[in-house]
Amino acid sequence: MDGTVRVYDGVQWVDARKGNFLHVPQGGLHAFRNDSDEPADMLLLFTPGAPREECFEHVSQLAHAPDEERAAFFDRHDSYFVD
Repeated sequence: MDGTVRVYDGVQWVDARKGNFLHVPQGGLHAFRNDSDEPADMLLLFTPGAPREECFEHVSQLAHAPDEERAAFFDRHDSYFVD
């Protein structure tokens, strides 16, 4: 990981930095975002494996998609926005 990623662990938002680790139990609520103007990298591991490749391969294409298309994409991938 590089940079700082804001991570929701199901209870609170925390700043994750290089060397940090967050475990999310199966079905656990979690979220992440980059609140800075700097790029950030992170590594996600799914075990047992989850079919998430398509979601992460195509999510960047949604930047200019209409709201309805974006909502359908995230619904298809069991992803929901939280405040």
